[in-house]
Amino acid sequence: MVRIGAHFHVDHPLDEAIARGADAAQFFLGDPQGWKGPVIPGGDPAAIRDAFTAAGVDIYIHAPYVINVATGNNRIRIPSRKILDQQLKAAASVGAKGLIVHGGHVTAGVAAEDGLENWRKAVERIERPLPMLIENTAGGDGAMARSLDAIGRLWDAVTEAAARGGSSDGANLGFCLDTCHANSAGIDLADAADRIKAITGRIDLVHCNNSRDEFGSGRDRHANIGTGTIDPALLRHRDHRSRPATRRGPRRGRAGHLRDPRRERRPGRRRQLAEAEPERLTPVRSMLSPRPPGLNLSLNRSSAWSSTPPAGSSVPRARTTSRSGSMMSRTT
Repeated sequence: MVRIGAHFHVDHPLDEAIARGADAAQFFLGDPQGWKGPVIPGGDPAAIRDAFTAAGVDIYIHAPYVINVATGNNRIRIPSRKILDQQLKAAASVGAKGLIVHGGHVTAGVAAEDGLENWRKAVERIERPLPMLIENTAGGDGAMARSLDAIGRLWDAVTEAAARGGSSDGANLGFCLDTCHANSAGIDLADAADRIKAITGRIDLVHCNNSRDEFGSGRDRHANIGTGTIDPALLRHRDHRSRPATRRGPRRGRAGHLRDPRRERRPGRRRQLAEAEPERLTPVRSMLSPRPPGLNLSLNRSSAWSSTPPAGSSVPRARTTSRSGSMMSRTT
């Protein structure tokens, strides 16, 4: 069963999800740009879990964008592991179906194998009380989950580490496909789901987004499903309609487009935080192919997105980017 939802940047995501008729809701537990531990809305995880269960709305938690467990920079990698561990436990406490985390990256001149080894250590050392869904990313030569080859190497590394830790079946490891990221990375969306499933054996969630930039641009700027450079027909491809999905759109205030004053510039990239108006929500079944039967698909334009900080920077920082699209997830 495909379930459609959205990413909500509000204090009461369940109220918003119900108002929009969403089957799934993705949200943050705290500041997505900060290094502080997770914050449970209202302070009572059991109350959140029970309320979402009663409403029939699935929860997906997105980890902070600052997390980068692949980097060799101790000032980023060590706190990244700590926060990832905290986020996994907090997400499990509210009854989430999964925690989404970006694949991260290594800095220029650092071998990709170093990043893979750091991922192995993270998987071996961090308990996963719920599925940890690794999300593909859009650009960067040192990105661990950009190209299909890179995704394959990363997936081999984390499943190998899970097996060493006693989880021979890769328990509680999954994959989140972002369509904007894939398009910007030069992955053809016409058969992206099949090719990724050939590598991972699964797609647990789809972030269904269009892109403001051209195919292979390496830029991570989301657009509304019907307004970007990606043919909307590709976002409705039959191979994607069986997965749970959520949609993220440009973030707007009532006065119009708002930029995050904390946004930072990185060579070759500019990012801004945006959120689409609620009335622009349009259900779209996106790129998800079933893993086990029963997937979730969600769409929402009120979402913001950002990526991990530069792995080699001396001071942990985060960047923001505008996004739009939908998120799909699968239920097992």
